[in-house]
Amino acid sequence: MRAVRKVIRIDEEKCDGCGECETACAEGAIRVVDGKAKLVKESWCDGLGACLGECPQGAITMEEREADEFVEPPQVMKAHGHGHGHGHGHAGGACPGSAVRRFAAVTAPAAASTEPGDQPPPSRLGHWPVQLMLVPERAPFLAGADLVVCADCVPFAVPDFHERYLAGRAVLVGCPKLDDLGYYREKLEGLLATARPAKVTVLRMEVPCCGGIAHAVIEARDAVLPDLPVEVHVVGVGGGIRSAAV
Repeated sequence: MRAVRKVIRIDEEKCDGCGECETACAEGAIRVVDGKAKLVKESWCDGLGACLGECPQGAITMEEREADEFVEPPQVMKAHGHGHGHGHGHAGGACPGSAVRRFAAVTAPAAASTEPGDQPPPSRLGHWPVQLMLVPERAPFLAGADLVVCADCVPFAVPDFHERYLAGRAVLVGCPKLDDLGYYREKLEGLLATARPAKVTVLRMEVPCCGGIAHAVIEARDAVLPDLPVEVHVVGVGGGIRSAAV
């Protein structure tokens, strides 16, 4: 059906094909085709404008016109968790807060903070978002990265998680118990094939159900980049880390 609503408009004369808008669009409505960004499916544009501020050339604007009604695309429906309560969107489409961002690298050494009111150690997180369900395959921080794929309970069991695992790395976080492992494998295959990371470190808890995240990474690796080094670190529920090269 058609309705009058807000959708984006791309000025191809201003567009330089950088692809920032494509990675910012969680619905996949924008694609760079022949060096220019294009609205490839207007029914996937939710009209929220998460891509507007990501265009360095100012080539994207919002207009109100007759368009196909918004339909949540299949990849976003999967990312919302198939109704098991692990969704990341909202009623109108993907959350604008999931737009891709990169942060300046922290070079100062982390200082311990032991008293209330002390300055906390600096974050080592270098990008946003981090949820595997939300990170686009073409996110620029993934290209050639030293990649960490982390079960979402791990940071609570590793007290020096930022220093040990985040510094200088890209990270993807997910829950193999609550999320769809079939979708994980599919997403990881596309992500590895596109980004071609230098190395992957998988962080999982020692509980059996957490093994799924390692299996998803290894199966995706074997399917698209069989020579990619993958290392699995198993974290104990009471602390302690065991490592195994794969």
